[in-house]
Amino acid sequence: MPQKLLWSAPNDAELKRLRAEGETWDDIARHFGISRNAAIERGRRIGARLPVRPALPPAARDPERPPLPPGHPITWGAITTHTLIAGAPYPLPVFA
Repeated sequence: MPQKLLWSAPNDAELKRLRAEGETWDDIARHFGISRNAAIERGRRIGARLPVRPALPPAARDPERPPLPPGHPITWGAITTHTLIAGAPYPLPVFA
C-alpha cells in the first residue's frame, strides 16, 4: 500500500518539473511512492500541466483537401495507434 506523502515546496516543484517534461501520472506516482490518484489530485491542486503541443502547420489543416482514401497510412495509423493491430497493414477487401 502506498504511503501518505506530506507535500512540501520541493516536492511540488519536482512534481511540476516531471509533469512539464511529459512524465505520466503513473511514473510520477512511482517516483514519489504514492498512488496514481494522489499524484493526479496534487498535480491538479498545484496546476501541474503537460507542456502545450505546437499547433499543426497550416498545410496539414487545409479544409479544401480532398478526403484520404481508405487505408491511407495517416488515417489507418491514427485509428490503430496504441492498439493490438498497431503497425498492421490495412485489410484490403477480398472480392469473391
